[in-house]
Amino acid sequence: MSAPTQHPDAAVLEHLTGLNRGLYSWITSDAVDIMLDNDGILRALAAGDIRVSGQVVARILRQKNGFHLVAAPGARIWVNRQQVEAVDLSQGDVVEFEEHGPLSRIRIYDAQHHRQISLNDILGDAASYLRTSRRPLLRRLSRAAGMTLSRVLCSPSILFRIGVLITLGVLAISAGWQYVSGRALQEQIEGGRLQVDALASALEKAQREAIRPGDLNALQDEIGVRLRLNAERIDTLEDQSNAGTRVVSLATGSVVFLQGGYGLRVRETGQMLRHVLGRDGNRLIYPNGQPVLSPDGEGPVAEAQVTGTGFVLRGAGVIVTNRHVAAPWEQNSALQFGGDTLEPVLTRFIGYIPGRPDAIDLSILVLSDNADLALVVPADTSSLPDGLDLAGTLPVPGQEVLVMGYPTGLMSMLARSGEQFVEEMRLSGRTGFWEVAEQLAAAGLMWPLSSRGIVGQITQASVVYDAETTHGGSGGPVLNLQGQVVAVNTAILPDFGGSNLGVPAAEVRALLAAPSQ
Repeated sequence: MSAPTQHPDAAVLEHLTGLNRGLYSWITSDAVDIMLDNDGILRALAAGDIRVSGQVVARILRQKNGFHLVAAPGARIWVNRQQVEAVDLSQGDVVEFEEHGPLSRIRIYDAQHHRQISLNDILGDAASYLRTSRRPLLRRLSRAAGMTLSRVLCSPSILFRIGVLITLGVLAISAGWQYVSGRALQEQIEGGRLQVDALASALEKAQREAIRPGDLNALQDEIGVRLRLNAERIDTLEDQSNAGTRVVSLATGSVVFLQGGYGLRVRETGQMLRHVLGRDGNRLIYPNGQPVLSPDGEGPVAEAQVTGTGFVLRGAGVIVTNRHVAAPWEQNSALQFGGDTLEPVLTRFIGYIPGRPDAIDLSILVLSDNADLALVVPADTSSLPDGLDLAGTLPVPGQEVLVMGYPTGLMSMLARSGEQFVEEMRLSGRTGFWEVAEQLAAAGLMWPLSSRGIVGQITQASVVYDAETTHGGSGGPVLNLQGQVVAVNTAILPDFGGSNLGVPAAEVRALLAAPSQ
């Protein structure tokens, strides 16, 4: 918005913040309405002008002795940080339109006041631009210097120009120091750029999939009905076989719900990548939806979150699961690059045993190099239930198996929890990843699902079966009708008739006997 020819007895709103920051709105009529349009842009319109739709927040009246501001009904206006309903405006007053709304400075041009920008105005604007712009540092410096020099050259005062040039030199030295510091940080994480981007992408995906209070009704309507129908179908199948019912009953207490979180750590300093916060305390987000991350961020640690299944192995004091559950970053190849600077690490790894209200902290004992298997242990192995036995032989094609686990993670358990529980959780507002699991366990609602299937193919590397499961069920036990573990559920093949893959129990036995134990 370009400034028109200066008129006597006029005023201008210099917009300091908001979408039209750095622009000007002239007040040359006797009555001007100040409006926030539907796009959040502050506009100054002749009173009664209806060409633009929005909310009128104030009216500025030109009077004989100056300009007078009147707040619109229901609007909140602050002048120099004091809330007002009506006030005479003075040269340089700062007006804030609505709570946390745009700020503007009033400049009055009459016989006593001529249009002249002060040194503080120019430097203040340059500093504000450097602080708030999201452009790269070198482009910010170039743009700020160009803006400042052009405004200095328009000043009629030679002394003023000299003073500004000296100040610019000081500003350049300060900016140079900022550049050197920023360059050091940039070099520190540049080697792991693909890792940072991969983690940011995982966080952005987790944010889209996070449970929000507004999602809970849809969860009940869309997922709950489907899962209840599945549960009824499974109950019907189990009623047809006393053996299946017995196996599910005996194995349930040994099937563990696993929750993990991981992030990236700077090897040299031990700093974790954190969210970068804006001036309002909220997390900064790139236009593509990914969060801004930095080792020097003041926000929480950037933590990608995963769920999975494990089961307690009888007599071994360990929980068996998939390697991709215990070390989830290995599924994202981008997180493996730049490892000299950044390394992925678990920030938290816990398990919930059915029927118990508290989580147990877990650590990785060993990761298999030959199969998608891992062994994890609690700090106190006496807290584990009796556990499940490994089968001594492979199953045969056509044999019936039961797969147990936590498919879809928290969602499936929420759908089975009942309307009252969901309503109480919505009212409490505790819908975070870790909080939902805590509430489910405390309410005694942490129980695995089971599904029945038929073995279709056997190899030394895998067992193929058609039992229904999905993500979140990884690491669960595949049981024969004697209650023995014949495989560890590991992969889904949706394009092949809903078939799934399991790692044979013999691989678990080999991992237990490995020298690293």
